[in-house]
Amino acid sequence: MYPRVSDLFSDFLGFDLPFPVCSCGLMVAVAILTATGLLRRELDRMYAAGQVPSVKVEVKDKTGRKRMESMSPSVLAWTVMLLAAVFGILGSKLFYFFEEWDRFVADPLGIALSPAGLTFYGGLICAGIAIGYYVRKKGIPLGRMMDATAPGLILAYGIGRIGCYLAGDGDWGVCSSLADKPGWLPGFLWSETFPHNVIGPDMQPVEVISYTTDRAQVLGFPADICAGANGVYPTMLYEFAVCALLAGALWLLRKHPYRAGWLFSIYLLFTGVERFVIETIRLNPDVIWGLSQAQLISIVMFAAGLVGLALTTRRAAAPPAAPAAAPAPAPPVATAA
Repeated sequence: MYPRVSDLFSDFLGFDLPFPVCSCGLMVAVAILTATGLLRRELDRMYAAGQVPSVKVEVKDKTGRKRMESMSPSVLAWTVMLLAAVFGILGSKLFYFFEEWDRFVADPLGIALSPAGLTFYGGLICAGIAIGYYVRKKGIPLGRMMDATAPGLILAYGIGRIGCYLAGDGDWGVCSSLADKPGWLPGFLWSETFPHNVIGPDMQPVEVISYTTDRAQVLGFPADICAGANGVYPTMLYEFAVCALLAGALWLLRKHPYRAGWLFSIYLLFTGVERFVIETIRLNPDVIWGLSQAQLISIVMFAAGLVGLALTTRRAAAPPAAPAAAPAPAPPVATAA
C-alpha cells in the first residue's frame, strides 16, 4: 500500500521524495475535479437545451467596470463542488461522532482532528442540504441540478475508494482464501494483505488477518472466520469498478425525456443496491434485523429512489420555443402621380 504519494516514488523509482501528501487525500481531490468537470459539461448541455435558465454573474469589462452578465449555470460548478467538499467533510465527521460517541466523548479533539471517519452518507446528506439551498437561491431548478450531479457523484465515490485502497484504511472486506479464488481472477483482487496500511496507532501498519479476526470476535462473528485465510477482500476495488460502470450507465441515460429528478432517482437506486451488496462481505456491526447501519441507509435510499421514479417517470414539458421574429415590413408600392 502507498499511504503517501512519496511512497510511490520510493517503491517505483528508488528514492525518497519529501512530498507528504496522503494518497487518500489526493484521490479525493481527483474525485472532486472529475465530478466538477462532468457537472460543468452537463449543465452546459442542459442550458443549450433550454432545461435550465441562465444565471447572473458579475464580470469586469476592459475598463475594469463591473457589470452583471447572463451565463450558463456551469459557472457555478466550482462553487457547488466547494460546498460539496466542505460540507461533505463536516457531515462525514458529524456522522462519525455519533457512530463513535463513546470515543468522541473521551477524546473529542483527537477524534475531530483524526483523518479517519469520513463517512460517505453523512457527507452526502449535509452537502446535499447546502447545495440545495445555494442552487435554489441562484434560481436553478433543484431537480435539474440533482440530475446533473448524478453521474459525477457516483464516479467520484468510486475514485475516493481507490484512495481508501492505497491507504489501506480498514475499509476492506472479510478474510478470504486464495484456495477459493476463481482461476481467471488475479490474486490481488481476491485476497489482499494491505502492507503499510494506516490502521495502527500513529499510522503504523497492522497485520490484516489478526486485525480482522479480533474485530470479528468483538462483533460476535465466529472465532475461526479467518481460518486458512491469506488476506481480505479488497472491497474498495470492487466498489470502484461497479461505480465506474454505474456512472457510465447514468451518463448514457442523462438525456432522458422524463421530469427533472428522474436520473437522480436512478442514482439512488444504483447506490443503494451497490452499498447494500458490498456490505455482505464486510465486517460492520449489526444494528437491527442482522443489517448494518450502511445497509439500513441503503434501503432508505433505494426506497427514496423508487418514490422518485414514481413521481418523475412522466415526459417533461417541452421547453418554450423562442418567439418567432416579426415579419419584415413590405416595401412601399409606387403609385402613379
